[in-house]
Amino acid sequence: MFGISEIGVILIVIVLVLCVKKLPDLARSAGKSARILKAEAKSLKDQDSQDPQGSHGTQGTQGSTPPRVIPGETVAPRDTEQGPRPQ
Repeated sequence: MFGISEIGVILIVIVLVLCVKKLPDLARSAGKSARILKAEAKSLKDQDSQDPQGSHGTQGTQGSTPPRVIPGETVAPRDTEQGPRPQ
């Protein structure tokens, strides 16, 4: 019988054989995604160093922006004694 590690190796080999043409594109897109993530993390770090009090982290103090309210339909909580909700 095959173990989990043998099945994993077989699956990896099958994926490599069947997807060999798409691997460079996948690696390229993964590299672009990593670069974008790194740039965004750096910009957030730079923004935090420029704003030491952190206007985005001070909820409930004066001068902070109120939470954004998204209008929509609200559903009342279900009472367990009433049964299922009508559709």
